[in-house]
Amino acid sequence: MKLSNVLRLFTSILILSFGTSAIADTLSDTQARGHVRCGVSQGLPGFSNPDADGNWVGIDVDVCRAVAAAIFGKGGDEKVEYFPVSAKERFTKLTAGEYDILSRNTTWTLSRDAKIGLTFNGVNFYDGQGFMVPKALGVTSALELDGASVCVNTGTTTELNLADYFRANGMSYEPVVFEKADEVIAAYDSGRCDVHTTDKSGLAAQRTKLAQPDEHMVLGETISKEPLGPVTREGDEPWSDIVFWVLNALITWDELGLAGGDAVKSIVGDTSSTPEVKRILGVEGDTGGHLGLEKDWAYWALFEVGNYGEMYERHVGANTPLALARAGSPNAGWKDGGLLYAPPIR
Repeated sequence: MKLSNVLRLFTSILILSFGTSAIADTLSDTQARGHVRCGVSQGLPGFSNPDADGNWVGIDVDVCRAVAAAIFGKGGDEKVEYFPVSAKERFTKLTAGEYDILSRNTTWTLSRDAKIGLTFNGVNFYDGQGFMVPKALGVTSALELDGASVCVNTGTTTELNLADYFRANGMSYEPVVFEKADEVIAAYDSGRCDVHTTDKSGLAAQRTKLAQPDEHMVLGETISKEPLGPVTREGDEPWSDIVFWVLNALITWDELGLAGGDAVKSIVGDTSSTPEVKRILGVEGDTGGHLGLEKDWAYWALFEVGNYGEMYERHVGANTPLALARAGSPNAGWKDGGLLYAPPIR
């Protein structure tokens, strides 16, 4: 073997060794630090957005809160530090170790999974890309947008899907790109572009920020599949397992039709509970031992955050400004015709 090749091999081994050791014990580092570090959006209502008091709230935020509760127990959901990050920088900052969970309306794709070095830990929202236009534009279909100027967030699957859709339908468009989501919606609201495109949940959220929301509409077409979920660094076990199974504990509890919060206390003491329920709550067995957590890891996640359905209704459901009905959508449980399906916790 040539000396140059030997040096390359040795260098690669060193990089892999140091890289692995740097992320090999994220759980211990988190426990020693006393809080979970979570990358979130720069402000997307319903998913990750500061409330009037400056507290981060939303579906993506609740994933991080649930992970923290599973690790730290009672009150653990408050032990989270949030890092607002742009779509363009979110993966770079995750792999650089600036935070340990990216929970930021991020689409699971092959290239992100296999090329960038990321691990997707399930889906907490099934979405698809759409288009929002002013009603005054007079269009009723995305196929009428030939020649339109389109505001879009750079560094996203949205930008790629936009190009694919217009090319596939033989249409032209003028992209108006911005790095920050708030820049996109501000440009659209000021009339710098004819159309705003992103995931349909994002359109519902961003529409609430417009000066005259009722003067805008989301067109009927859904042009992509956007499975959104929490992301960790590739090779970062058992941390990735923890994130995956915490999310699926919330989904499983919803499947069982059981409430979170204070209701979990009474269920723990119910001797008539099924073996599955006892196992999830840590009354029987020790699933937490497989994750490096206490037996009651899922109990605290459910107590502090609630089940998936409660999380959904609280932030994006029919009675919120986003008004996204869960029934009949892919985000319903599999028993109700949706796509949410959790692996067994045993």
